[in-house]
Amino acid sequence: MLTKFGLASICGYQTVWGVTPALHSPLMSVTNAISGLTAVGGIVLAGGGVLPSNAAQGLAALAVVASAVNIGGGFTITQRMLDMFKRPDDPIEHNNLYAIPGAALLAGWAVGRALGIDEVTSATYLVSSALCIAAIACLSKQESARTGNALGLIGVTGGVAATLGGLQADPATYAQIIASLGAGGFVGNQIASRINITDLPQMVAAYHSLVGLAAAVTSIANIMILADAGHDMDGVHMVTAFLGDIIGAITLTGSAVAFGKLQGILDSKPLNLPGKNVINLGLLGAVLACGGLFLTTPDPGFGVNMLWATAALGGVLGAHLTASIGGADMPVVITLLNSYSGYALCAEGFMLNNDLITTVGALIGSSGAILSYIMCKAMNRSLLNVIFGGYGTSTGGKAAVVTGTHQEVSVPEAADALTTASKVLIVPGYGLAVANAQHSIAELTKMLKKKDIEVEFGIHPVAGRMPGQLNVLLAEAGVPYDVVFEMDEVNEHMDKYDVVVVMGANDTVNSSALEDPNSVIAGMPVIEVWKAKQVIFCKRSMGVGYAGADNPVFYKPNTWMLLGDAKATTDHLKAKLQEVLHV
Repeated sequence: MLTKFGLASICGYQTVWGVTPALHSPLMSVTNAISGLTAVGGIVLAGGGVLPSNAAQGLAALAVVASAVNIGGGFTITQRMLDMFKRPDDPIEHNNLYAIPGAALLAGWAVGRALGIDEVTSATYLVSSALCIAAIACLSKQESARTGNALGLIGVTGGVAATLGGLQADPATYAQIIASLGAGGFVGNQIASRINITDLPQMVAAYHSLVGLAAAVTSIANIMILADAGHDMDGVHMVTAFLGDIIGAITLTGSAVAFGKLQGILDSKPLNLPGKNVINLGLLGAVLACGGLFLTTPDPGFGVNMLWATAALGGVLGAHLTASIGGADMPVVITLLNSYSGYALCAEGFMLNNDLITTVGALIGSSGAILSYIMCKAMNRSLLNVIFGGYGTSTGGKAAVVTGTHQEVSVPEAADALTTASKVLIVPGYGLAVANAQHSIAELTKMLKKKDIEVEFGIHPVAGRMPGQLNVLLAEAGVPYDVVFEMDEVNEHMDKYDVVVVMGANDTVNSSALEDPNSVIAGMPVIEVWKAKQVIFCKRSMGVGYAGADNPVFYKPNTWMLLGDAKATTDHLKAKLQEVLHV
């Protein structure tokens, strides 16, 4: 089992590095869907007939429903996002034909079972795992991304079907499981079909919480069932049950708090309780003490109680850790929770000795860890600093005082600058997402292109509240993905742009990151907009960004400030361009 875990982790490492940054949001949602294989644990432990007959079976049914919501919602929202990246001249796709090899996979399993080949379930699990790996690998480019979503769906369906077929339960229990899967899948599909794309980060966070819930209750239910039956439990079984419980609980509450911050239910500012890290260490110590008691007690009932206590303490720890992180750090938090959900699934796989969920859990865990590393690198911060510290680290010196007089520009003047340019770069930030201005900026882009003005977009890796969020928003508005570039790509030839329009961004275009070694964002890679011929900032005010660093670019001689709401400003600018260009 450890060998499979290691190989799957390596596969996850290799495939995620190959995913294009523009598809990081679909990557998050498809791994969310795949992590719904926590349903396998609930299916294995299900019982009682049409309805569960005891607490353990009730927890198993809850795990199945929660996992099915993830599966139905995850694949639906992934398909919605990937369809937005389609261009009018893209060839017609027939991804529905992948149902044929999917049916062949299930037919092969059925034939193997009919012939009495015991290894057929393991073989089906192997194929399902490979399909889940292929789903991520296909996100390496736009042309194959939708194929990847289809392969992932086949992989998850094959794994769940093989588990159901090998269950040997009574018809009433099968009815319970299928009803739970159907109800959860339907709810997930409906939520994902109706949600606004601007709400994608909080939806992903909510789905992470369901994976954590499923992993935690499955771990507890498994121990409850074994304790009631009087079975002895080996060390590996007990340790992995404890790990699945604690990781699942942290994922559940941490994701719930992240959802609250992103949805605006909770304050996005970090919760800075006195001695917050002492609180975290105290909670961790209490969790480990409960784990020690669970692993050493001869009393099964007391052991179950210790798992419940572990879940409660882990839940408080997860909520406090996430509440102590500010809203602008959500890209890292979301990817980290994605990694947690994978390792919770992996622990469940070890506990149940199940190859499929061990492999897929390792795949998702490593992919989330790699994305977290990418996000931290883009902010020049360590993961520990994000989790336990504030934005930036003290250098021992005082940041340089930014002085100067800014220049403001009117909408007609900004329109004139755009219409006289030959090459324009638009740099969107989280302010564009908040103002829901992506459609206005897309229409403005079309107007400029009709007059043979070249327009490109530059995206910072941590712009938005989850990886790739702004790429998805632009795709939703109809901006072709082949004019959207990453930070390094636009920085290489920044001096070639006649005008750069910064729309709702601040820290990601702050020159003090490179010019002031004492700045709180010193060393953070940024889009070097000040090197263009002219810069127009569209933002609400002259205020600082989340990091609290003054932006010297505001006062550079080639910078002009167009102050106001991003959508209102863009709408006014669009109207003026229509008047000037007669389009």
